Amino acid sequence: MADWPHDPDGEEGSEGMRKYGQAVIAKKVDEHEDFPLDVSAFVDEHGDDPIRLNHERVVSLAEIFDNVDSDEIEDIQTMHQRVGETMRENGYWEYDADTEGPGTEA
Repeated sequence: MADWPHDPDGEEGSEGMRKYGQAVIAKKVDEHEDFPLDVSAFVDEHGDDPIRLNHERVVSLAEIFDNVDSDEIEDIQTMHQRVGETMRENGYWEYDADTEGPGTEA
């Protein structure tokens, strides 16, 4: 395991592997106080933090945000949209609704 600033599965991370990806990132912001969000300052503060994507894979927040094309994000809904798009486009999104969602059972 990499040398992370905190346990990827502790309370600051996936909470014992109960939260993954975007849910871990969302815990790092306060939707009432942190927006509009200065992306550069956010990455400076949390960039080394581990983000668990699944039971095996952990990446840094900075690695995900390297592909977010915004200097500032207006609100938490926009943050979820931008980060979600970035995660899907760059192989960080672990869930595929077309193959894993309800109604896809064979």
